[in-house]
Amino acid sequence: MKLSRYLSGIAAFALSAVLAAAMSLFSAGPALAGQTGLRAADPSVLRVGGTYVSVQSTGGGIAVRQAASTAGLASAPARQVWSDARGLGEVWAPEIVRDSGRYYVYFSAGRGAAHRMYVISSASPDSGYTAETKLALADDRWAIDGTLFTFGGQRWFVWSGWAGDTNVEQNLYISRMSSPTTPVGARYVISQPRESWERVVGNPYINEAPEAIKDPNGQLHLVYSANGSWSDRYCLADLRLRAGGDPTYVWDWYKSNGCLFGSSGATMMAGWDPTLYVDGPGHHSFVLLDGDIATSPPAGPRFPLMFHAVPKGTPYTWENRYWYTGTFAWWGGTTYRRADVPGPNTDTGWSLKFFE
Repeated sequence: MKLSRYLSGIAAFALSAVLAAAMSLFSAGPALAGQTGLRAADPSVLRVGGTYVSVQSTGGGIAVRQAASTAGLASAPARQVWSDARGLGEVWAPEIVRDSGRYYVYFSAGRGAAHRMYVISSASPDSGYTAETKLALADDRWAIDGTLFTFGGQRWFVWSGWAGDTNVEQNLYISRMSSPTTPVGARYVISQPRESWERVVGNPYINEAPEAIKDPNGQLHLVYSANGSWSDRYCLADLRLRAGGDPTYVWDWYKSNGCLFGSSGATMMAGWDPTLYVDGPGHHSFVLLDGDIATSPPAGPRFPLMFHAVPKGTPYTWENRYWYTGTFAWWGGTTYRRADVPGPNTDTGWSLKFFE
């Protein structure tokens, strides 16, 4: 009788251990998805040699971190490189770029409709930055989430902005740059949130946080965030410039037919699955060597990615966003369709798969 009770106790203990392990694995879901210890939004990360450099807004200022891995950035010391000494207002989504060996940090600052894009620069990633300069973007409208890249021998600047002076929708715009700090010519709209899957959450409807990358065929992509960042429907989608296309001509851009990285199955592009461990992934950063799209990776293996999201099972609020490490890979033979294009309305080429 004692033996049977002993064996029963052993069995019960073993069962409880198995259940505890299973619950531990389940509760560790977000950690498995690459959750860092950094409770923040809008990661911007590049690699310089063996060092990863990130930038973030820090309550009226901008801070830079450096680490030997993307996962190590959260525990790396944050060094403040700029403070809002002139009282510009809210400082949003700084983006670090390296051009001709110099570092540039683009950010939006202002209050309400006054948000505009600014830039600071330095020869060092975490010290010696200049005072801020306002970018003289054409039309001088509300602007956020800007970034610089070079494509086809030309510098370009892309950002999210308003068509006019009211907050109806956020479109993606592009402008030529004669230098990292000097826009030239007009701004051109290249994407508007007009697809049903990017209008699930509105007031306003959102296209924001564009990030440039080149696919294995050399075609330009701008992966951006759609739907409101205050919602778990926030997601990543793709704009692909047709081969030989003009980056300023809206009809040369083809949009993915749904989210490529998101937590809502109803908004996903056919063949792309929703996330398992996070809600509302968005505002990502391709972790490229020197932040240069000329170093965009080839087809084949996965490459590093950072994004912000909220752990599943946690209330979806801005305060609950964390930086996550993830990966991405190229996915070939993918057709994007659009009904509003004059002429051929399909374009087939590389798309992207994202992994938690």
